[in-house]
Amino acid sequence: MSQPNTLAAQRRKARHFGLQALYQWTLSGADLADIEAEFRVDNDFRHTDGDYFSAVLKGVTSDVDALEALFAPALDRALDDLDPIERNLLRLGTFELRDRIDVPYKVVINEAVSLAKKFGATESHRYINGVLDKVARDLRTIELAAEQ
Repeated sequence: MSQPNTLAAQRRKARHFGLQALYQWTLSGADLADIEAEFRVDNDFRHTDGDYFSAVLKGVTSDVDALEALFAPALDRALDDLDPIERNLLRLGTFELRDRIDVPYKVVINEAVSLAKKFGATESHRYINGVLDKVARDLRTIELAAEQ
């Protein structure tokens, strides 16, 4: 396996665990450091980008209000009406779009859609795709313009 594909797979696992950890944080209100430590003990992190996992957790939880303010205008419902999986996927995707310019916006959206298919409600992947697409138009204007 080539290096970029290995990194992509490791980051995919980091997002997978990251979403689960964010979900736990949202529902339990437990200390983030405890949740992160628990995930590292309870899961096989050998093929996971642990630094990315940490960056996602810290980045999302330290700036929740600002992240939600970025995607809220793209919603067709109140923020509080989102289920915890959708809300955390949008937080995660918006964090990546805003702070992880090293990750192409299409990858961010595809990864979020994939996680929505795995963990979300039946049609939530379509919703996640639509909202993050709108967020990408605001946050990744240069990247989008380069495709034209």
